[in-house]
Amino acid sequence: MKWTVQRYVLREVVQTWLAVTGVLVAILVSNQLSRVLGQAADNEYGRRVVFELIALGAVMNLSVIIPVGLLLAVVLTLSRLYHDSEMTALQACGFGSSKLLAPLMCFAVVIAIGLGWLVFFQVPRADGQVQLLRQSAIKEAQFGQLDAGRFKQFSGGDAVFYAERVDQEGVLHNVFVQREVAGRIEVALADTATYSKASSEGMHLVTLFNGRRYEGVPGHDDFRVIEFREHGIPISTPSDLRGSLDADTKPTRELLGSSAPSDIAQLQFRASTPIMALVLTLVAVPLSRLRPRQGRYARVGFAIVVYFVYSNLLSASKVWLEKSDLPPIVGVWWVHAAALALGVYLVLREARKA
Repeated sequence: MKWTVQRYVLREVVQTWLAVTGVLVAILVSNQLSRVLGQAADNEYGRRVVFELIALGAVMNLSVIIPVGLLLAVVLTLSRLYHDSEMTALQACGFGSSKLLAPLMCFAVVIAIGLGWLVFFQVPRADGQVQLLRQSAIKEAQFGQLDAGRFKQFSGGDAVFYAERVDQEGVLHNVFVQREVAGRIEVALADTATYSKASSEGMHLVTLFNGRRYEGVPGHDDFRVIEFREHGIPISTPSDLRGSLDADTKPTRELLGSSAPSDIAQLQFRASTPIMALVLTLVAVPLSRLRPRQGRYARVGFAIVVYFVYSNLLSASKVWLEKSDLPPIVGVWWVHAAALALGVYLVLREARKA
C-alpha cells in the first residue's frame, strides 16, 4: 500500500506541476510578446529577432517559473486530497502527510538538478545572446532599411541621409547626405545612389552617382564645390557589440574564485534557485493541510505569500551582498536557513499532530 499511495500522489503532483508550469509559461510568453513587440516597433527589429528574443526570454524566466510551479503543484494536489477526505482515510491507515515527503523530495531533487543546469549554464548564455541580439538588431535596423522620404541619422548624429524615393531595384533617387568630419561639414547631392550593408569592420558604404559635394566650415567662405560622377561615402556603425560582460551574463566558470562582490552575489543567487525548489517542497507539504470545511484553494494564497517573501528576501540579499553590506559567508544563505527552519518546524508540528 505504501508504494501505491506514494506513486499515486507523485503522479498527481507531476501532472499538476506540468499544468501549472504550462499556464505560467503561457502567461509569461504573452506578457513578453507585448513587451518585445513594443521594443520591435521602437527599434525596427526584424521578425526573426522578435521570435528569438521571446524564446530566449522564456528560457531565462523558466528559473523563476519552475520553483513556484512546483510549490503550487504540491499545495494544490495535497489540498485536494484533504478536501476530498482522501488524506483523512490515509491518516486513519497510519499514512500521514509526513510520509509523502520522501517521494516528493525525490521529485524535487530531480527538478533541482534540472534547475542547476539551467541557471548555471543556459540562463547566462541566453542573457548574453539577448543583449547581443538586441544590439545587433538595432545596428542592423539603423542602416538596414533606408525609407524614402525620411531623414535618418547615423554615427551618433554625425551623418544625415535622405532619399526622395527608392525604385524596385533598390536604387535611391534624389539623394542628400550630410556628414561632419573633424569640424568640417560635407554636404553631397546626387541623382542616384546605392548602398551596401555593414562589413565585418562595421562600415557601410553609400555610393553616389552624378552629383555635387560641398565641403567647408560653417561661417567661413572657403567652401569647396566638387562635381562627381561616382562618390563613395563610408558611414561607420558601432562594431564592438559585446563590450564588458556584467555579472548576469558571465559564464559560471568566470564567477568561480572571483573576489568581486557582484560576482559572488551572482554565483550565490544562481545556486539559490535549485535550493529554493527543495526548500519550497519541504514547506509545501505541511502548508497544504486544510481544516475541516475549509475551501480547496484556501492554502494557495499562503503559498504565494511564502514564495514572494522568500524570493524578495533573496533578491534583497543579493543587492546587499553586491554593495558589501553583507559578508559573503552570510550572503543569501541566511534566507535559505530561515525558510528551511520554517519548513522543519511545520513538518515536526504536523508529525506531532498525527
